[in-house]
Amino acid sequence: MSEAQNIQWFPGHMAKTRRKLRESLDLVDAVAEIVDSRIPASSRNPELAGIIANKPRIVLLNKCDMADPVATERWIKRFRDEGALAIAVDCKSGKGLNTFKNSVKELLADRLEAYRKKGMVGKPLRIMVVGIPNVGKSSFINRMAGGARAKVEDRPGVTRGNQWFKIDNELELLDTPGVLWPKFDDKDVGEKLAFTGAVKDAVLDTEWLAMRLLEILSERYMPMLSERYKIEKGDSYDMLCEVARKRGMVVRGGEGDTLRAANMLLSEFRTQKLGRITLEV
Repeated sequence: MSEAQNIQWFPGHMAKTRRKLRESLDLVDAVAEIVDSRIPASSRNPELAGIIANKPRIVLLNKCDMADPVATERWIKRFRDEGALAIAVDCKSGKGLNTFKNSVKELLADRLEAYRKKGMVGKPLRIMVVGIPNVGKSSFINRMAGGARAKVEDRPGVTRGNQWFKIDNELELLDTPGVLWPKFDDKDVGEKLAFTGAVKDAVLDTEWLAMRLLEILSERYMPMLSERYKIEKGDSYDMLCEVARKRGMVVRGGEGDTLRAANMLLSEFRTQKLGRITLEV
């Protein structure tokens, strides 16, 4: 069994982002927090609750088409039991986003009624979009805006500055850079962020990361691994070696090329080739 490694990744611009979040709160009516459906707990910034205080919040479980649908429904119930609106979406395909505006209106019903009484009917609702790097904020805004108006790139930490996007006469979105937190107190959280690409691969040993992923998947999704790679449950290093051999990834002497196998395994998990998987239940 491979031991969890302590992962730290906090570029300097992220500290600046936290300050901007606090400064921008007075400009918005609510916060839309985007999380990864595969890791709904680990992809939430624990500092966010303290930053946004009592501002109304809606949680979007993004990449729902990549996650276990039964687990996603349980998470939606969990968030709603805690008093937060939550919806499952896929920002790339647009799935579920047609319910976003009505969900926002439900969340801000009191605010809209107050506007009506003040004769401010038609005043657009302003929503701040937040989330950790690579979770899908820009894809969400592009879909809502009907075009690629926000920069999207499948690499952590691309969007660096706050930008406003007018969706229609009723809704405006404020995009913010993705922000992690200075220290991952729970090593498992750092691992899961690495599995999904929320932190840069360069900060970790690729083979170790793949071995940890195999350990976790073998507990709940071993049939998927067996079907995909024709392997049996066992020690994580042995499983990785077997993946390499089954895929013809061998080095001189016939040993499995574990580095190539590790890169392939992580890529196939991130591109859903293993199936719909949720790492946190």
